[in-house]
Amino acid sequence: MKVENKMNKLEQLKQMTKVVADTGDFAQIEAYQPVDATTNPSLLLNAAKMPAYNYVIDQALAKSAHLSGKSRVDEAMLDMAVSFGVEILKVIPGRVSTEVDARLSFDTEATIDYARRLIHKYQEAGVDKSRVLIKIASTWEGIKAAEVLEKEGVNCNLTLMFSIAQAIACAQAKVFLISPFVGRITDWYMKEQGATNFPDVSEDNGVLSVKEIYQHYKRYGYQTIVMGASFRHVGQVEALAGCDALTIAPNLLQQLQQDDNTLNRQLVEIEKTSQPDRKLTEGDFRWAMNESPMATEKLAEGIRKFAIDTVKLEKLIEHKLGL
Repeated sequence: MKVENKMNKLEQLKQMTKVVADTGDFAQIEAYQPVDATTNPSLLLNAAKMPAYNYVIDQALAKSAHLSGKSRVDEAMLDMAVSFGVEILKVIPGRVSTEVDARLSFDTEATIDYARRLIHKYQEAGVDKSRVLIKIASTWEGIKAAEVLEKEGVNCNLTLMFSIAQAIACAQAKVFLISPFVGRITDWYMKEQGATNFPDVSEDNGVLSVKEIYQHYKRYGYQTIVMGASFRHVGQVEALAGCDALTIAPNLLQQLQQDDNTLNRQLVEIEKTSQPDRKLTEGDFRWAMNESPMATEKLAEGIRKFAIDTVKLEKLIEHKLGL
């Protein structure tokens, strides 16, 4: 389907896909007018280092003034994530994704508790839970936590997704939204193959992974939203035009905005089957992950990187508190 008009590619993309800004910098978010926005510890860390956002951090830290030591730092981490989320919600009409501490990725109960605390803080700030997505790593434990939270009316965004097994487990847990990663899959295969140039999008394993997940979901009638994430170049974004949603970094949003060429829809819904999908067990899930070195390595690496940036964020807070 071609969009025949004078709109730029970003405007065209918005007609067929929900566009989400992948940043914690709400000045950038406002510039590109996405529906939703996603954050993670790395994005929050970058935003927290910007002098323009000192007031957000100061407001967040003031809320835990009655506490001291580690308790205050723990509480301030939650307050800061929510404070940035609240500011982001002032410039978008939709939802913001706020991430659970990555160090809890293998603890179902701790993830549930952390998510509930985030939602409580949003509600204290006057934000209804319908405007928040709790972002959780797509481990088996994370998916089980999301299953509980969804039953409580807390919608979740399952991130760090690299395999169809993760996607199917999320859909069967009735998770609201998943974020399959494109660029990090591409990175892995390029390193594995010793490639120095990006592959054509028709052969890009990251792009193909999201297409496979999208088609599987439509075939079996799953309601979980597919939101492609982690793009390395604008061609990957264009190759997934028509996906339910795409979360895109500001530099790529800018490239789309500056391009007036026609953008063609690439993903279309396929005919739904009357056959039910096979129920995925924990054993099935773990075996599928074990059989994919890429998914296993990238999931572990992603959790480690988010955990490292979470610790850096804690150090920044400790510094500001003089601890």
